[in-house]
Amino acid sequence: MRSHRAGDLRAQHVGEKVTLCGWVHSRRDHGGVTFIDLRDVAGIVQVVFNPDTDPAAHSDAQHLRSEWCIKVTGEVTARKEGTANPNLATGEVEVAAATVEVLSRSETPPFQIDEHHEADEMLRLKYRYLDLRRASMHENLKLRHAVVSSIRRFFDREGFYEIETPMLTRATPEGARDYLVPARLHPGKFYALPQSPQLFKQLLMVSGFDRYYQIVRCFRDEDLRADRQPDFTQLDLEMSFVDVEDVLDITERMFKEVWREVLDVSLPDFPRLGYHDALDRFGSDKPDLRFGLELIDLGDVFASTEVKVFRSVLDAGGLVKAISVPGQGALGRKDLDGLVDEAKALGAGGLVWIAVTPEGFKSPLDKFFTDDERDGIRKATEAVDGDLVLIVADVRPSVVHKVLGGLRTRLAERFGLIPSTDPAEAEHWKFAWIVDFPWFEWNDDENRWDPIHHPFTGVTDDTLEYIESDPARVISKAYDITLNGWELASGSIRIHDAAMQSRVFRALGIGDDEAREKFGFLLDAFKFGPPPHGGIAPGIDRIVALAAGATNIREVIAFPKTQTAFDPLTGAPAAVDADQLKTLHLKSTAPDPD
Repeated sequence: MRSHRAGDLRAQHVGEKVTLCGWVHSRRDHGGVTFIDLRDVAGIVQVVFNPDTDPAAHSDAQHLRSEWCIKVTGEVTARKEGTANPNLATGEVEVAAATVEVLSRSETPPFQIDEHHEADEMLRLKYRYLDLRRASMHENLKLRHAVVSSIRRFFDREGFYEIETPMLTRATPEGARDYLVPARLHPGKFYALPQSPQLFKQLLMVSGFDRYYQIVRCFRDEDLRADRQPDFTQLDLEMSFVDVEDVLDITERMFKEVWREVLDVSLPDFPRLGYHDALDRFGSDKPDLRFGLELIDLGDVFASTEVKVFRSVLDAGGLVKAISVPGQGALGRKDLDGLVDEAKALGAGGLVWIAVTPEGFKSPLDKFFTDDERDGIRKATEAVDGDLVLIVADVRPSVVHKVLGGLRTRLAERFGLIPSTDPAEAEHWKFAWIVDFPWFEWNDDENRWDPIHHPFTGVTDDTLEYIESDPARVISKAYDITLNGWELASGSIRIHDAAMQSRVFRALGIGDDEAREKFGFLLDAFKFGPPPHGGIAPGIDRIVALAAGATNIREVIAFPKTQTAFDPLTGAPAAVDADQLKTLHLKSTAPDPD
């Protein structure tokens, strides 16, 4: 139906007869001449309807309205001197219309399809097909395509096979709740949608395929955040006969190639941080390395203190740590009280603030500090006049790190402490590997040890002996990759020995019978010469969101769901009729919404 795409026209097309199809982006009438901005997937071009050159086409153009879908024929002409639009790729040319045909009409859209008018997100998601017409959403999805294409080319060259794994499988404990699918042919039984292809990709290694990857949909029934969706896409890969260094090497090379191909950015080598080092310095295992505000241990400063809140914590083996926020010592009492409330919301019992002034400290606890402690605080935090020092003390190190780590990132954003850098420069992108994770973490709610990653993660040889006697000392062969404070991927070298896997299951409270019931197929496979293997699974949605400069992965997903896992477009999830439930041998116990 068309000879060219509207957004592809350039000066070299001047004099050509063209046929274009697209949507009316806007219409303007100037001195009897009508101008239409015609938009398609490639961009926008100006179309001119002049009554002196083609009265019929000009007359037809008077009826056109925004978002009508039309077909235009005409000649590409150069814009008059001084009228070129440098903001458009087609800005040097326009199309002198000879005919226009309305392909379909549009009602008045519920919001304007441009970049200058914000719309409520629920409205955007309800009419997502209109929201996707906006240039920024087009660019985001084009970027997503480019990223995925680059990834596929990379792994094809590296000798990987793209293999699909099942969407209907069995429920397994992988850290989140499963989405369950009732099995009509097997009454009372359920499939589960995969949280990841973890077990199948390990079976592929047993099968001898050696190098596998997949761009795969995964499903997790968990509370949502800006970087989570109930159904999401990840790059899943697994390799045989590898150790940690091999997986880190190929993953880092993949990211460097994608950034070079898609963003034209050459990345330096990624730094590595040990898990405990990351927590000690940044309060997080996904640290944002674009700015400082590192956590400072004040244990030595208050080693002999008489300040009760610090004394009791240190005597119990807890931590007293601080961050120094430059230039914020003049915050008012209302703002300081707000910081205390934020700290409490993050789990702290309280927050001690110190405004550093030329006259000394201004703080509710200053009267209890000794001169040596004041000097120690200044020296340890390197705070100068005008800075704000925030201190958290707790017998639980995890609370201290969570609170100060959370405040660190929030205050950096709030007070503009993240350096403004150009996305076209490598300095903008702060990748990091996080390594040497503990294998176990204690679950207070369930009174048990849980895996930090998943139960198939390998154990370092020098800590194997502690699996039963002291799980807190066990170090895993796991690794994460982070970028600008977002976790992009987790991976590990896997357990490939059936006896070792059973040993780890028992440490997690999974007995032999339960392990056989849930993972018998994996344990059986391990009887037949499994190779050492490992892999990683970067999140495509997060990668593209960061590459696009978006703060929410919904901006790079064609049809996402809301924070409550609801789809305003289709109304999912929705009730089903009684006959469907009966066919599946199900009965709803949910209260009637009416």
